[in-house]
Amino acid sequence: MAVSGATGRTNQKARTRRAIVETCRELIRSGAEITMPQVAQLALVSEATAYRYFPDLVSLIQEALVGLWSDPAQALAPIAGSTDPGERVAFACEHLLRHVLAYQGAVRATISHTIAAPSRAQDRPGLRFGLIDHALAPFQDPHAPAYLSPAALDRLKLDLAITVSAEALFVLTDLCGLDPDQAIASAVRTATTLTRAAFTTPPA
Repeated sequence: MAVSGATGRTNQKARTRRAIVETCRELIRSGAEITMPQVAQLALVSEATAYRYFPDLVSLIQEALVGLWSDPAQALAPIAGSTDPGERVAFACEHLLRHVLAYQGAVRATISHTIAAPSRAQDRPGLRFGLIDHALAPFQDPHAPAYLSPAALDRLKLDLAITVSAEALFVLTDLCGLDPDQAIASAVRTATTLTRAAFTTPPA
């Protein structure tokens, strides 16, 4: 009986954890604001119970996001054959920002919880870096139709990290007053301009 009881408690804990994660995942898909009290209420558990399974909201969001984002190769598959760096970066930028917009409740919560604690910056997914790297990967080969030296490529990646980002999108929507489509178009245009300039500027 003792073994059976322990197994039952273990199974119940697993079900409770799964319910909390699935509830958070549904909120993420909705794009709505996400808070721990809201997740707990919808998962039919107390807030204290939710915190027993996850020490903070960011930890819960990290687990709930698993499987919701495509990896860079999947994301950029539609332009896999493109040898145009501007086109590849533009596609990567729009892909990221469309997903940020769709999951903005989770993205905003993660940014707000980590920006005040720089030591937790690694808790952000950092999806932009994988997309930028994959978009520019074909241009590391000196024999490719377009090529950048390693140093120039690194500089471009740093420049793009500012533009191909949730932060840029929220500046354009929240502070500049653009609607989401206008904001994404502006960010894509800027990322494309930076990329084309990098590939047309003669090396120093």
